[in-house]
Amino acid sequence: MKFQLRSGLAAMSLAALSACGGGSTQIEPFKPTRLLAFGDEQAFLAEGGKRYGVNALKTGTTTGEVDCAGNPILAQAMATQFSLVLARCNPDNKPVTGYLLGAVGAKVADVKAQIDQHFAASGTVGPKDLITLQVGTHDLVEIYQQFPLKAEAELIELAKTRGKALADQVNRLANANGRIIILTTVDIGLTPYGQAQKAAHTDTDRAALMGRLTAAFNSAMRLGLIEDGRLIGLALADESIATIAKFPSGFGFTDVVKAACTTALPNCTTATLDAAVGTNTWLWADSLRLGPAGATSVNNLAVGRAVNNPF
Repeated sequence: MKFQLRSGLAAMSLAALSACGGGSTQIEPFKPTRLLAFGDEQAFLAEGGKRYGVNALKTGTTTGEVDCAGNPILAQAMATQFSLVLARCNPDNKPVTGYLLGAVGAKVADVKAQIDQHFAASGTVGPKDLITLQVGTHDLVEIYQQFPLKAEAELIELAKTRGKALADQVNRLANANGRIIILTTVDIGLTPYGQAQKAAHTDTDRAALMGRLTAAFNSAMRLGLIEDGRLIGLALADESIATIAKFPSGFGFTDVVKAACTTALPNCTTATLDAAVGTNTWLWADSLRLGPAGATSVNNLAVGRAVNNPF
């Protein structure tokens, strides 16, 4: 089944929109002619249009054929909003105007390499380029896993360094005259992975530790951004998901702790979910990635920012 955003999520997403250094609205609607999506698997579709989330199935399929347009990732939501086309989900074979440049497991340093490669290949970005960046989860897991060999204070500094490095890449694209939507990273302490780590260790609240690392990363990233208000739009994905996790029933979620998929991503589909899911709505697809309804919340937040930011 395809998940639709409930009215409560829509209201929260609109309320949570935050511009980077500016609160004005567009005088003329932004009409990008190209989409560039950098990041980890959130900016990536596998062969056949499979996503690292819950794949929708084509209506009436008896062979498990994936509907590449169902349960869209952010780049797909942006492409739909601005009438752009991604190569990995292009059944009508239209001219491609959107490019997924992310990679599974990518960290901030990998995003720098992605941007390096883009500039080496095409040489430029411009004011009609909509650029999205989604990265940080794997950096934070890597940093967290150094605990307790490294003290929390040292890990906080590592998280800040990664966040600042991400801001540098956003600024690099902005200084090249691109139009950027950057998403904060969701608190990894709220994920099934974070909750499992909390249950497995008694030395400290591991989920809370992950929350502090995530906050340090996001804060450093935000503080490092150019405060232009025109080139960069900031979408607070962390706050959106934290609110859902705190008040799940208010947004139609029945579970915000467990993973819905019983098959490893990207092969999870609506036919391979935990039997307990049924017609209910779970926040997480697997140990680290959002399910369709959670992803839709983030997508709408970011699309709203792209529509309303004074690009």
